[in-house]
Amino acid sequence: MLATTRAISLVGLSGHLIDVEADIGNGVPGFTLLGLPDAALSEARDRVRSAIINSSAQWPNKRITLALSPAALPKRGSAFDCAIALSLLAAAEEITLERLGEAVVLGELTLDGRIKSVPGILPALRAASLHGVKQAIIPSDNYQEGSLVSGIEILHFRHLREVITWLQGGAYSPSDLRSAQRAEPDSAPSDFSDIAGQERAKAALEIGAVGGHHIAMVGPPGVGKSMLAARIPSILPTLDDRDALDVTSLHSIAGKISAGSSAPLITTPPFVAPHHTITRAGLIGGGATSISPGACSLAHRGILFLDEAPEIARPVIESLREPMELGEITLTRLGRSATFPARFTLVLASNPCPCGWAIGKAKRCTCSSLASRRYREKLSGPILDRIDLRIELEPLSQGDLLRSGESSAEIRARVSRARERSSARFRAHPWSMNSEIPAAALRTEFAPDSRALRILYRALDAEEITVRGLHRIQRVAWSIADLAGEPSPSENSIEQALALHLRERL
Repeated sequence: MLATTRAISLVGLSGHLIDVEADIGNGVPGFTLLGLPDAALSEARDRVRSAIINSSAQWPNKRITLALSPAALPKRGSAFDCAIALSLLAAAEEITLERLGEAVVLGELTLDGRIKSVPGILPALRAASLHGVKQAIIPSDNYQEGSLVSGIEILHFRHLREVITWLQGGAYSPSDLRSAQRAEPDSAPSDFSDIAGQERAKAALEIGAVGGHHIAMVGPPGVGKSMLAARIPSILPTLDDRDALDVTSLHSIAGKISAGSSAPLITTPPFVAPHHTITRAGLIGGGATSISPGACSLAHRGILFLDEAPEIARPVIESLREPMELGEITLTRLGRSATFPARFTLVLASNPCPCGWAIGKAKRCTCSSLASRRYREKLSGPILDRIDLRIELEPLSQGDLLRSGESSAEIRARVSRARERSSARFRAHPWSMNSEIPAAALRTEFAPDSRALRILYRALDAEEITVRGLHRIQRVAWSIADLAGEPSPSENSIEQALALHLRERL
């Protein structure tokens, strides 16, 4: 007897429809699983066998052959358990699949038959929707996440026994989700008004927030570099529907969405701040058996903050070149490739020298000139050339501490208005932010006034900037113009953007 169910196999954010075919025949009892399964999937036999028996169903003690098609596509993870169990029971004539139709089935089985949540439900169902699937069976703990996908009827279950009963003609009685929901933790949001002084740095961060420009901050310990970086998301507008789904999908694949969360959709730009000992795979993604997104993809449409940037291994930070330019990262492992979006705003923070005190009135620096130069050279020229805004922070004075700054809400209002101007300007183009303007468009439709460009050409002829730097300065000038309500960058906007690009001690 032959029976087929369907599941989804994820490769990056792309999903492929998988036919789970079960054949039960006469012969020596055994279990054969075909279709390039990984170790977790190869262990499905014992999980499924115990789950079926503990769900009051009969395990077919015959020769069992399971094929996951297409066979050439590697399969990984335990999300195929439920589909395997249902195809086996249908092949053994314990159930019929008439009610299941063309639905996809996702879920991991425990030994007692419970259906556990699995990572990647949101991107899997988005892929299923693109393939024309209209119905899906998923774990109850994944229901809130799965329901974010429109156009698919979601049926959720907590136990294999419930699915079997429904397929045998019983009524669909969805499990009570109240016990699965978790209240989101209450935490006081970080606000720019918490930071005294550093007005020039705040103004530069506001420009960066408008256009999504990369930022480097240099200053001695304790001046507020980390505090400023952590508060950048508070001045960014909320994510639109598409970006929110993309960001949530990436976090779902990485297993960052809590099972049973009552509010899984991420609408706030993410803030990702890995430790300076992070590996290359941790930063850009990878893995031995599966390809998972790294910190740069988890920061998609948000902030990737690298504190103590010169302490990060040079090959690690150099790996950011591709995503900084393209807005995505393509990873290849064991002949498989996966592409993840990675359009983040990079924020680097660094001390000016190994001891950290080369900036300030007292000049307490004890580092030799050679040690300081070696420290600065840990960040390569190509990486620094991709930085748009370079901010130098100095120790605060008593007067600075007495000054109260603007709130994040006030700054966010200006950022939102500026972004609305840029969105209206790019309505007929595939990009929406100033940092995404192609170089060709900066020479034609979005070229600043020729008189304003003379400033940049002089800096280019003097080899103070590169051609890449010239384009980045123009993009920053557009953000400054949007904040000022100017129709195009003026000479003042160009001068300000150039000064922000050059001002740095690294």
